[in-house]
Formats: sequence, C-alpha cells, structure tokens
Amino acid sequence: MENFDKHTMARIHSIETLGTVDGPGLRFVVFMQGCHLKCKYCHNRDTWNTCAGDLITIDELLNKIEKYTNYFKASGGGVTISGGEPLLQVDFLISLFTKLKEHNISTAIDTSGMFHLTEKIKQLIDLTDLFLLDIKHIDSKKCKDLVGFSNEKELAFARYLSQNNKPIWIRQVLIPGITDSKEDLLKLKDFISSLSCVEKVELLKYHNMGKYKWENLGYTYELDDVPNATDEDLKRAKKILGI
Repeated sequence: MENFDKHTMARIHSIETLGTVDGPGLRFVVFMQGCHLKCKYCHNRDTWNTCAGDLITIDELLNKIEKYTNYFKASGGGVTISGGEPLLQVDFLISLFTKLKEHNISTAIDTSGMFHLTEKIKQLIDLTDLFLLDIKHIDSKKCKDLVGFSNEKELAFARYLSQNNKPIWIRQVLIPGITDSKEDLLKLKDFISSLSCVEKVELLKYHNMGKYKWENLGYTYELDDVPNATDEDLKRAKKILGI
C-alpha cells in the first residue's frame, strides 16, 4: 500500500449500489482492493494487487452511500464490505463503520477471517452487525494447498465471533473434487454446529468464468481441469450438510 492516511483513505476495486446477495435486504456493496490469499479458484484475480484500484476518501464514500440510504434502509439492508480482503484495510473500516453506526446504518463484512485477532480487528468486529465468513476448506492441509494458508486463523475467527454473539453467514465454494467430499462436508457440518450464531449457510457453486482474468494478467489458471459444480453437486452437498 502507498503511504497515505489509512484511517481516512482506502483503495477500492468497485462498488455495487443495490446488491441483493451480500447480506439481508438491499446492500451498498464496496469491494475493497487487495488480498493476501492465493485462492486457486478466485474469479476476481484483479483484486489481489494492494496498490491497484481507486483511492477514495471516507467522505467521498459516505457521500456515495448517502444517495442510496433510503433504498437499503427501507428493505432492511445496509452496507456490506467485500473484496479482495476487507480486513487488510482495517483502520479505514473502523473509521467508516463508526460513521455508519452514528447514522444507524447496518454493517456487514464478507471476509476469510484469516487474521490474528488483534485489538484493531476486535474493534472492527464490535462495529460490525453481520459477518459473511468464507470458510475456504475445513481441512487445514487442503486449505493451505487451495489458498496458500492453513485454516487455523479463520476457524479461530469464527469461534471468536460465536463467543461474542456476532451473527454469521457461513459461505463455502463447492469445488468438485476439492471441497465436496462427504468426509470434509461432515467435518464442516460439525464445525458449524459448534458455533452459536450461524444464521445461514450458503454453498456457492464453483465456476471458471474468472479464468480469463488470470490469463489477461499473464497468470496460469491452476484449476483449468476442474469442472464447474452442477445443481446435482449442490443438492448432494446440501443434503450432507443438512441445509
């Protein structure tokens, strides 16, 4: 990241003004720039670079959000921060969410949770109403092969959210031959059952539509031989998870 005031400025990739899938109601969704993971299936490879995207001030972003406040408040929605990985810009999010809470605007974060539970992270957690937590893989070794990191931090993050009564939507990408084995899905089911505040479990079908972004950036798409997940794959996995 460049040398700028990280409390009042951030790098963003894009904005979706009236999103419908990243939390309850209509959502103003901000996709932050930068990610420290190396997910082989990532369909937004262009979000990884921490020095790309658009630099925006907190006041500029608040002005954009204000234009849509009546829409998402009427629907029971709010503001969702996605990515990239939002928690890489924790200082900015603390400042932003503090302002949003002053205006009684619901806040949500879509994150991998692969971070140490620092005081800043805990402060941000306190300001967040809902977490869309992306469990990359329930098996630690398979997780490291898939995204470059083991899953200890994200599972500890989930437990901390549960201990602090933070609502959670669990998400996992269903990748044929990688995240869809019965054994792993049963382990995921057991882990989810150990958490007290899970409101929803979502399985997202793997697809390779982001492959062209990898190729345009000059990178090899490692899951080129993996088939897209089908409706039947999804139905089977949901049955195993009991959702």
